[in-house]
Amino acid sequence: MSPDSQPTPASPLPEPSASASGDSPAISRKLIAPIWHTVLIVAIVVTFSFLGSNPQQHASTSPYARIALYGGTFLFELIIVLLIWFWIHRSGLSMRDLIGGRWKTMESFLLDIALAIGFLIAANAVLVGARIALGTLDLHHMDKQLAETKRMLGHMIPRTKVEAGLFVGLSVAAGLFEEIIFRGYLQRQFVALLGNAYLGIVASAVIFGLAHAYQGGRMMIAIGIYGAMFGLLAHFRKSLRPGMMAHATQDAYSGIALFFLARSM
Repeated sequence: MSPDSQPTPASPLPEPSASASGDSPAISRKLIAPIWHTVLIVAIVVTFSFLGSNPQQHASTSPYARIALYGGTFLFELIIVLLIWFWIHRSGLSMRDLIGGRWKTMESFLLDIALAIGFLIAANAVLVGARIALGTLDLHHMDKQLAETKRMLGHMIPRTKVEAGLFVGLSVAAGLFEEIIFRGYLQRQFVALLGNAYLGIVASAVIFGLAHAYQGGRMMIAIGIYGAMFGLLAHFRKSLRPGMMAHATQDAYSGIALFFLARSM
């Protein structure tokens, strides 16, 4: 779903090279956009996140309200991606460069699928542990846990098959868009600005957590940890493809699970 379907330029983004200081993994110090552009993207993402962080303002149970929410979320993330694309396109780069190129062989495609599956298993295990430690997941009182989930995410839970289908579509788009925004653009910018791969991953993960303010403070920490794991995957694979697959699958699965939860309750 890249907005840029143009052929890859003759001079793609350079791959990170060995660091003279022994920093491992190696990093790229090349900014792909001006600092003011990155500040603008972060400000827009964080501001809109906190403006929509009060569950009471989404209290309407109208299906039209949910459909409007899905559509508005899609448009908001698309606009952010277009802002990123517009600037890097001016610099002679493409979305394909940002994502990490294309699959050249079937083996590469299958490897990314395997990485996405393995990542989902490992990352969710870490996420469950983090949520238990933070007190946002109580496996001994599931009724209370389900009630809290419904309170926080009730305005997003699809209630009809049409809404469920739209939610899955939004999830796929979010998997693509959010990986481009947080791991493709912000992480690369932070790595270049901070001069350290891991600090860049952490900085991007912090913004990723802040972008989910509607789930509450402790959940933002858990989501930030989740974002750091996506960042590590993108860094070592040097591609967003497996992360996009995993992200879209995770969000779609969560929406379907919430759909059946709402019907059962």
